[in-house]
Amino acid sequence: MIPVILSGGSGSRLWPLSRKLFPKQFLALTGEQTLFQQTVERLAFEGMQQPLLVCNKEHRFIVKEQLTARKLAVQGMLLEPFGRNTAPAVALAAMKLVEEGRDELMLILPADHVIEDQKAFQRSLALATNAAERGEMVLFGIPATRPETGYGYIRCDMSGGGNLPEGANRVVQFVEKPDEVRAQQFVESGDYFWNSGMFLFRASVFLEELKKHDLDIFDTCQATLERSHRNGDEVLIDPATFACCPDDSIDYAVMEKTRLACVVPLSAGWNDVGSWSSIWEVHDKDENGNVIKGDVIAEDSRNCLVHGNGKLVTVLGLDDIVVVETKDAMMVAHKDKVQDVKKLVARMDAQNRSETQNHCAVYRPWGWYDSVDMGGRFQVKRICVNPGASLSLQMHHHRAEHWIVVSGTAQVTCNDKTFLLTENQSTYIPVTSVHRLANPGKIPLELIEVQSGSYLGEDDIERYDDVYGRAEAASATSSAR
Repeated sequence: MIPVILSGGSGSRLWPLSRKLFPKQFLALTGEQTLFQQTVERLAFEGMQQPLLVCNKEHRFIVKEQLTARKLAVQGMLLEPFGRNTAPAVALAAMKLVEEGRDELMLILPADHVIEDQKAFQRSLALATNAAERGEMVLFGIPATRPETGYGYIRCDMSGGGNLPEGANRVVQFVEKPDEVRAQQFVESGDYFWNSGMFLFRASVFLEELKKHDLDIFDTCQATLERSHRNGDEVLIDPATFACCPDDSIDYAVMEKTRLACVVPLSAGWNDVGSWSSIWEVHDKDENGNVIKGDVIAEDSRNCLVHGNGKLVTVLGLDDIVVVETKDAMMVAHKDKVQDVKKLVARMDAQNRSETQNHCAVYRPWGWYDSVDMGGRFQVKRICVNPGASLSLQMHHHRAEHWIVVSGTAQVTCNDKTFLLTENQSTYIPVTSVHRLANPGKIPLELIEVQSGSYLGEDDIERYDDVYGRAEAASATSSAR
């Protein structure tokens, strides 16, 4: 069995913590480890191979850093240039396996779910394996225990018919997110499950059913994989062909149409952490039902979630309110409305607001930088370079830079000179100088960079050499530095 972890979402309902270039799966929302790290660690048991990962190419360095931090590994990565939903993502993974002569059971898992009971998860997986080995397409269903309007539902034949192995029930109907009245009826009937978005089936079975029910996705993904570039264990998906692929989920493309769909119940403390109300549910609460994180003072407030991230946050006389503060944004919402946070994100995207894309701290393959201050002709950044890492050899046409080392050792290249700087030492990089910053030491290098000039955009860069294989012509959103 091979797990296929889907890590392509943006988690817009968890804005402002979740951003497009640093989405929720890479955040430690429910413990010390990120949701992505928890997902990979959950799969470390006998009979399970290392996972195959499908993620956005812009996230691959974040993925590698988070895997290294926990000494985890994956057997390969499919790097999408942009998202096309879950059906194409799984199709590409299945085609890659079959192409390699590996017609294995594929366990499809989102990278951003919480499962609290590992033993219960493995018990359900064992039942699902019995069904999948007989050619069934298994969807893990979460018993509907409350009238949740934010989930899709699945109605099953609970009579035990359909010639299915023990623990599996034939799917009768998929139901999109219902209103509260219908959701209550579903809960009372006992025949409905929440759609977890987790699946188990054989690679060839999925591809046969996809070809039967959505030939467009099948043919486009096949052509995409043929034209994609392979670099070791990474596959860089061809963007021109992939752009022609329909944007569709596994449910719409296959599971709602196939006669092979069945449900295996999963009662393992599952939560998709899909909204701020979900975050409130999975955390410990104080005596007033509040979930508090950061420097927060709550007075006469009940059942609130208040997330501070540096500033002192005070709340007074609030009930069922969510307050999330970050360095560059704050969101305040009623818990009943948090499913609509994505509408706020859509409005900000329409205004080309940068706050939906990145945090003030921007992660790069060599480390990260944080904007400290900015004016008309200057910008101040805090830069951290990982041990052994280096920035690209580059040049700026419109700005000069001053570097002041705070801690660690910097190896500086400026035109034809290379030299070392240590704590409290500084240097000046003139406009149009060809330069590089590297960390030859064993501890992180931290420095303050002061930029000055007529244009300070991240796209003012001419790259000459880059160990990370990024394009020489950088873009303001993805390849700067």
